[in-house]
Parts: sequence; C-alpha cells; structure tokens
Amino acid sequence: MVARKSPRKRKAEPAPLKFAPQGELAAHYRRVLEIAERFPGVEATRAYGTPCIKVDGKIMARLRSESEGGLALRCDFPERQMLMQADPQAFYVTDHYLNWPMVLINLAEVRWAAMPGLIETAWRMVATKKRIAEFEAVATDRT
Repeated sequence: MVARKSPRKRKAEPAPLKFAPQGELAAHYRRVLEIAERFPGVEATRAYGTPCIKVDGKIMARLRSESEGGLALRCDFPERQMLMQADPQAFYVTDHYLNWPMVLINLAEVRWAAMPGLIETAWRMVATKKRIAEFEAVATDRT
C-alpha cells in the first residue's frame, strides 16, 4: 500500500484592501515601507482591510487607515510607556491596544530620525532567530 500525500493547504489570501491610505498618510506609509524593507523577510501586505507589514507571516505593523491613521507598530510595554511619556503627540495607545505589545504612531508628528530604530526593534520582536542572524551577518559585512 502506497501512502498518499495529503494536499497542502494554501495560505488564505489576506482580506482585500478596503481602507487605502490617501494623500499625506499614503506618503508617510511609503516612507515606513522603505525603512522596513531593509530587513529580511518583510512583506508589504494587508490585514483587516488595511495596509500591513509582516515578517514571515507575523504582523509587525499595521496602518490604521480605517480609523485615525496611526501606525500600530510592535513595541514592548516598557518602551511604549517611555515613548508615550517622551512625545505624547507622536505616540499613543487606544483601548483596543492596551493589552497588545504595540504602540500607535502619529506619522505626521513623529521625528522620522527615530523611525529606523523603532522599526528595527519591531522587526526583531517578530523575526526568527535565523532572520536576525541573516541581517546581522550582512550588517557585519558592511562594516
């Protein structure tokens, strides 16, 4: 008797984009993507009908284009608290995100010089050890 392989399940397509960013928000999001795409495994996709950045299928960031337009970015709780105290115009949280390791960022108010570091930290939270090693090897080669 020959064992049959069961057909592989296909990954479900993400929800269609229902809330495309417009104008200044779209331009800001493009800047976020340019930074994020420097890291291995990053994929620009969508979730909940909004633009989203994933690393190997794990959400790293999501643009709340259906709402106020903040960028929900992975962030641990102590760093989130520090960011919100340091610049409450740029960093905030809604009730929905209180118990999630994410911070909301007002892209019109944030100091863009801080974004590469914030995005790298978020990427490291969701990237596999293999991806991190890959990134660090390339970074070491550059120096």
